[in-house]
Amino acid sequence: MKIRTSHISLRAGFTLIEIVITLTIIAILASGSIYLLKGQIDSAKDTRVDSDIQAIGLALQSYESRALRMPTTEQGLKALVEKPTIEPIPENYRAFMEEMPKDPWGAEYKYRFPAQKSKKPYDVWTMGADGLDGTEDDMGNWKKTATK
Repeated sequence: MKIRTSHISLRAGFTLIEIVITLTIIAILASGSIYLLKGQIDSAKDTRVDSDIQAIGLALQSYESRALRMPTTEQGLKALVEKPTIEPIPENYRAFMEEMPKDPWGAEYKYRFPAQKSKKPYDVWTMGADGLDGTEDDMGNWKKTATK
């Protein structure tokens, strides 16, 4: 008489192939997510530039109404934060911003009076991601950036 014994084998873990396949799938999903988020980050930077330029524009209008003139190009946007030391020095000075915001790439916004590109009396712009003035990625008060 032959006795049959059944062997029940229990798997106690994952095989190396299963682990490699799982990690590959996770890596593919993560890289796809990063690719999609990059577009959102770029859009957020454009939106921030728009809001910074609007805030600077409001401060410039307030400066003009109090000093009866816009700051000169030489005085720059610094005139919105501290009293200019370069002529013409306004008699009735008041700071209109606590500090000048930096663009999303860490650079200072540029200012020019009178304007050369904008329909407003002044130009305010950022040199964009490349940090070079006069290139295509410059964003200023002469064009909307968030609608790219």
